[in-house]
Amino acid sequence: MSKKNGKQTPLRGVSDIRRFFYKNETPIYFISATNFNLLGADEWVKGFRYICYIDCFDGLHPNVFVPKEEMPHEEFQSIEDINNYLLEHKEVVDIINKRNAGKKGKALFLMFDDKTEELARLNNLEVCFPSAQMRQFMDNKVNTNRIAEKAGVPCVPYILDNVKSYKELSEKSAHLGSDLVIQLPFGDSGHTTFFVSNEEEWNKHADEITAEKEVKIMKRINCRGAAIEACVTRHGTIVAPLMTELVGFKELTPYKGGWCGNEIFADAFTPVIRQKARKYTQLFGDQLRKEGYKGYFELDFLIDEDTNDIYLGELNPRITGASSITNHAVFALSDAPLFLFHLLEWMNRPYELSVLGLNRRWSRKENIDSWSQLVIKHTDESVEIVTEAPRSGIYKMKEDGSLQFDRMDTHRRAVESENEAFYLRISRKGDYLYEGADMGILVMRNRLMTNDFKLTPRAKNWINGLRALYKSEVPTNQNMVQELQEIGGFKMM
Repeated sequence: MSKKNGKQTPLRGVSDIRRFFYKNETPIYFISATNFNLLGADEWVKGFRYICYIDCFDGLHPNVFVPKEEMPHEEFQSIEDINNYLLEHKEVVDIINKRNAGKKGKALFLMFDDKTEELARLNNLEVCFPSAQMRQFMDNKVNTNRIAEKAGVPCVPYILDNVKSYKELSEKSAHLGSDLVIQLPFGDSGHTTFFVSNEEEWNKHADEITAEKEVKIMKRINCRGAAIEACVTRHGTIVAPLMTELVGFKELTPYKGGWCGNEIFADAFTPVIRQKARKYTQLFGDQLRKEGYKGYFELDFLIDEDTNDIYLGELNPRITGASSITNHAVFALSDAPLFLFHLLEWMNRPYELSVLGLNRRWSRKENIDSWSQLVIKHTDESVEIVTEAPRSGIYKMKEDGSLQFDRMDTHRRAVESENEAFYLRISRKGDYLYEGADMGILVMRNRLMTNDFKLTPRAKNWINGLRALYKSEVPTNQNMVQELQEIGGFKMM
């Protein structure tokens, strides 16, 4: 390690940062249900290893470790439960001890709680994120609006309050009109966002809404969803391009407001909207730093189709399901992916970087290529057990619309044309399919929505073709069926 007068020489610019990680000697892990969110990170960081519960690549990915033996455990209720299970698994503890060889390793998670933090400490791992307590505070949708107010980022007209009846809701939100959107403080938007315009709709969700001390009540607008990822660094907030969001398509998800994919392309939204989104993201990131946060985050924006106004939707203080598409775009490959700058904040190495220059390059059209991803869930209410499942890799569509596995690969860049796609399988043979269960992610070149945000025929053909590769049957264990129907889906990616 370079030192001058006892001090480390700062890394100067992107090429130094890239070289630093190519020569990295610190064991670094991404511990999660799958390696989807940071797929490809091992190509940038020497010594990067995935520790996962699900083996999406059937043992063929060189840097994915999945424990062979299933230990007894309670039914997983969250991805935090999965991560805590992994950190207590003897095979995982053994491999971390062996690889760390007395050195302190570093760990990245999609989601974690205070138990995860304690287990990481016992495994001699530093969690490379702000504390779970801080993340939970900022992940609270009510607090997110308060941070946005301080940052000067506009939100859809709203109130933050508790309500115990439809009458009380109507009185408190009279200035917002009768068509409302109510969000609970926590939870996947597909499960905890309710559209209420009359008492009947209120009654469907009243128990969940009245149980909260405070909820976000917004005026309902005719909007399109957008997402943008960014990273708070010591030198400023790095902002990636604005992406479209796929939300609520019944071909992909059973949840009306549920996220089910993204598109990234140069002309996503008008230049004015893109510029506003970048400005608001920078303001929000700068405010997060004042609050004590650093590293990766994602903002959802709501774009009013009637006025073209742009409003903050929600904050995800973490890497997300969109991170895979962000970190593999041309702008990221030309400089360095966003997650690398996140990791750099925890590497105890001084560095210098022109965030302004980086942001200017990443906003240029020639640095943004066109890709889409579809997150496919089991959309029926039925419970089935998988008897055949497609492999992860590259698929081709035949003339009759059916799909054919073409070759094994772990990277979407291997997709050569619109007639090919990369599929990352989540549900395997022997897994249960229940309403909301993740089946897998399809990644393709170019767009999969029309300009008015409808799925294209190509998208529908690929979804149908992929679903046809799964075979399943009704399980005989009715107790398991009942349990799965009660659990529902939780965020896996």
